[in-house]
Amino acid sequence: MESKRVLFVSQEIHPYLPENTISSTTLALAKKTNDSGHQVRVFMPRFGVINERRHQLHEVIRLSGMNVVINDMDMPLIIKVASVPGARMQVYFIDNEEYFKRKFTYADADGKQFEDNDERTLFFSKGAIDTVEKLGWKPDVIHVHGWMSALVPMYLRLFQADNPIFKDAKIVFSAYDNGFDGTLGPKLKAGMEFDEIDSALCEGLEAPTCEDLQLLAAKYADVVILGEENTGHVEEFCKANDIPCVDGKNFPEDPSEAIKVYESLLVEEDVE
Repeated sequence: MESKRVLFVSQEIHPYLPENTISSTTLALAKKTNDSGHQVRVFMPRFGVINERRHQLHEVIRLSGMNVVINDMDMPLIIKVASVPGARMQVYFIDNEEYFKRKFTYADADGKQFEDNDERTLFFSKGAIDTVEKLGWKPDVIHVHGWMSALVPMYLRLFQADNPIFKDAKIVFSAYDNGFDGTLGPKLKAGMEFDEIDSALCEGLEAPTCEDLQLLAAKYADVVILGEENTGHVEEFCKANDIPCVDGKNFPEDPSEAIKVYESLLVEEDVE
């Protein structure tokens, strides 16, 4: 198959965050896709725990001046970029001082999750979409990883269906057992309704759990990948709603299997 464009949107990527299933899987799939001759762009949050000097992050000046609206607030969007060592590909970092400057990821030193994780989820998902549009880079496949990226499929389907940058893209969502305890706050649903998403589509998101976010992402995906054990609720949802679902727990060791998923989606499109 000729070279295609694959966009990865993930809440964690190694080596910028410690190795775990989601960070290692995202890196392995992006590297293999890139090495296979496809064009790759990778997006993640610029958590304050990431050492900018060590990883040589620098701001993308041509993308400066952007804002993301969260509820009724204009929040500055800062885009930084770094090259993955030995991989010949770049990672774009979605940054905002209020949301990501703190030296932690999702919870404080005592393990208490941040109260604004609802807004941070909105900001990251919307910021990644806006940045790709600003770059003018038209992806063929968009592979979304994890709960903090979970709004990306919905926002693409509802707001970008006629956008030439996104309208033909196939969406893949990977679910992981890498969530959070309890629920997110009410500002996630409030922000979605501020964006004029029909309240019926936001039902049950007043205090969303990690499971709620995963099912929301699965609902708007073309195919769902089960990246870890303990994602049976996602598998059941996919079966009940006729959403293609793939076991991807071996993808870090055999990332070529993920590329087969991408190519199968694009072959189906070519046939149509």
